[in-house]
Amino acid sequence: MTELEKLKHLIEHWIQHNEAHVKTYGEWAAKAEALGKSELAELLKKIVEESKKLNNLFNKATEIIK
Repeated sequence: MTELEKLKHLIEHWIQHNEAHVKTYGEWAAKAEALGKSELAELLKKIVEESKKLNNLFNKATEIIK
């Protein structure tokens, strides 16, 4: 396996890992909202959105590797 192939594999792993985190952040945002912690919930929602942006960048990186 070449270094480029390894990097592509790593990026694909990071995407999956990040998607799992996005799900968890969203769940905790909902819990924070239910607890009346709206400021915290909004911050977690922003973290979800920023994490999704990271995945977009990771996806672009895999396209460049191809």
